[in-house]
Amino acid sequence: MESLQNHLLIAMPSLKDTFFERSVIYLCEHNEQGAMGLMINRPIGVDVNELLRQMELDDFHTIESINSKVLVGGPVGQEKGFVLHTPQSQWSNSQQISDDLMLTTSRDVLTSLGGKEAPEQFIVALGYAGWGRHQLEQELADNTWLSIPVNMDLMFNTAHEQRWQKATESLGFDIWQLSSQAGHA
Repeated sequence: MESLQNHLLIAMPSLKDTFFERSVIYLCEHNEQGAMGLMINRPIGVDVNELLRQMELDDFHTIESINSKVLVGGPVGQEKGFVLHTPQSQWSNSQQISDDLMLTTSRDVLTSLGGKEAPEQFIVALGYAGWGRHQLEQELADNTWLSIPVNMDLMFNTAHEQRWQKATESLGFDIWQLSSQAGHA
């Protein structure tokens, strides 16, 4: 099994009318036990600044950036927060995913957002997408998802509502021309 950690999953048009319709998911982990990722293109209508106020974090700085919206990370554990960000070593509960990205689940990174101690780039998400053992592999075989290597510009500099379209365009063909039927010999 080839790991798709540090890749983006692009929902196929056949996922219409599902939770994952037109979603783009960053895979934080993919191994023999399963996979875990964060949707990076669906804001929940709450600004990061408002979330920090609700958490009563007094020592935060106002954030004004494309990623100042809190995202739905996925349907699992929506009370749990994640910060996907460019590498820094000072955060507790941080996992290095790649040379370019870390995942942090601790509150301390939230208080830094908008200040000089903040990661250069970040995404704040509530909840995550999870797959059990071999479940993602089956969904890929069933043409539910396409995968591409991570694209940092897409993740951090593209408007949320344009991320699915930009991800599909990066494939080099019109995704609407694909069949949702898996080919079997």
